[in-house]
Amino acid sequence: MNDHHNRSSDSWQAQLRQNAIEIFQSGVDAADPFNAVKNTLRYEDKQLKIVLDSSDTDSIRSDNWNRVHLIAFGKAACAMASAAQEIVPDSLLANEGIAVTNYENAGNVNKFKVIGAGHPLPDQSGHEAAKIIAEHAQQAQQGDLVLVLVSGGGSALVPFPPDSITLDEKIATTQLLLSCGADINQINCVRKHLSLLKGGGLARLAAPADVHALILSDVLGDDLSSIASGPTVPDPTTYSDAIQVFQSKCVWYQLPAKVRCLLENGFAGGTAETPKPGDKIFDQVGHTLIGSNRISVDAIISAAKALDFDTTLYSDALCGEARDEADKLVQFAQTILSQGLSRPLAVLAGGETTVTLKGNGRGGRNQEMALAFALAAETRQLSPNWVFLSGGTDGRDGPTDAAGGLVDPLTLERMRAGGLQPSDFLENNDSYAALKQSGDLLDTGATGTNVADLQVLILTP
Repeated sequence: MNDHHNRSSDSWQAQLRQNAIEIFQSGVDAADPFNAVKNTLRYEDKQLKIVLDSSDTDSIRSDNWNRVHLIAFGKAACAMASAAQEIVPDSLLANEGIAVTNYENAGNVNKFKVIGAGHPLPDQSGHEAAKIIAEHAQQAQQGDLVLVLVSGGGSALVPFPPDSITLDEKIATTQLLLSCGADINQINCVRKHLSLLKGGGLARLAAPADVHALILSDVLGDDLSSIASGPTVPDPTTYSDAIQVFQSKCVWYQLPAKVRCLLENGFAGGTAETPKPGDKIFDQVGHTLIGSNRISVDAIISAAKALDFDTTLYSDALCGEARDEADKLVQFAQTILSQGLSRPLAVLAGGETTVTLKGNGRGGRNQEMALAFALAAETRQLSPNWVFLSGGTDGRDGPTDAAGGLVDPLTLERMRAGGLQPSDFLENNDSYAALKQSGDLLDTGATGTNVADLQVLILTP
């Protein structure tokens, strides 16, 4: 191959990489929490009005509330709080609001006390913040509104274990769940039964005041009881379900003894269940979904079309083991190419895969999927005209500072040139080090939002 050809294919590759980033970024922008809240709340005719459905702005909840209590938690808490305080007049505010977010996203917000806390593992700062949230909720009276701004990450950020277990025992339990391959619904089922705020606990504390939650969803299918473990939503799961999660993963006896004891006691009826569907406390509770992975998937489809790509939606509920899903996507691409491709095509997906940790490396599910895709593309001899991006919309993939990975047909070559054996790094769950070596980390910084992950695969004829 002559130098000229090399250079032109490089610039073509660079262009496709740039396109993939632009498409991904449009998905992140669509989940912008500040704008989402601005579009949902308004104050007119001396009344606060809340849009109930973002696709129908005429559906409104309104009342002559005496006072409004503002509570925000999750990765987007500061942006959501900032929008809310611009709209709710000072004369209505019951007190200084409380916003709890991860350390990277913490910043000053007018009329709010902002607390940075640990994520994905809870910490003492989050525990203190959870106590303040509970106090705010309990201060609310009948005729007041508790306006709760919920975003992804909320579960870990406001840990409030019952007195019978310590925060350290709760952290150990979270670590066990994260490492045994439990999915988000299983993790949340357990969290709800080890918390006084989750699984409807916050609604219970705020009763009889009115409650409304504006929710930015990081959960596929937007099951409101799963987002931040549903603090204002009935919990259909039971202590029995929580026990079953650990038994099905064969880690029940690795649990701290006091946590086992608490779950068994709950199962035996010694501790009250979380509030269930039909409980009267939910008569005063409303919800508005203001951003979600599906809304962002629609945005990346539009963005790809605007860049003149043909588009196909591969999945809007991508889940499963990251490396297996990467291999399936390579096979899907091969099928498309075998049918003949006349124009550049963007294959798009959204969702949240999982990684079952077997090694001791670093990397999140998006980096693992990107590295696995590059390896599967080589093994299956995918044609050389592709780029693949997998990224977390929060800009933080797993325990790393990268949002994900962006790979192309030369990725593995760059790794090997640096002396790495890519397949060994995948086996050791060390996708971060491998992609860093090849210059293929997707780095956006913390985005201030979180609606799960997006994938962009570009194929050209």
